Order: sequence, then C-alpha cells, then structure tokens
Amino acid sequence: MSRAININAPQDHVIAACAKRKVAISAIETLPSGGTRVVMNNAADTAIMAAAYRTKIISGQVTRTPTRMGQL
Repeated sequence: MSRAININAPQDHVIAACAKRKVAISAIETLPSGGTRVVMNNAADTAIMAAAYRTKIISGQVTRTPTRMGQL
C-alpha cells in the first residue's frame, strides 16, 4: 500500500483528523482541483486515515502543483 492518499477535504480538516488519530504526516499539499494529498510515515497510518475518509478518497490520477522549481 502506498503511504499517500488523496482526500476530498480541506487541508486543515485532514490535519485535524490526523492529529485526532495520532497519525504523523510526512508531507501534505492542497490539490489545484480541490482536496488534499497527504503522505503518512507508514502504511499502517495510511490505512487508519483511509478508513476514516473511506467515502472521500479520490481515486485515479490528480493534478498536483509542482513543489520544486527546476534548475534556473
């Protein structure tokens, strides 16, 4: 299982849900098309969050914002 999931929820909501379940976040970003991509530290934590957001998981590919600039 991947450590990353895309969730149809605002970033602050995902952060609060992870904190409530004591799940550490490795990386998080808001998706341009709406929703949040979140990466947990391990697959077990990802499974916890996937169960919590089972009806709000975005399946398939999503458009992401580049997080690093290319060489100038």
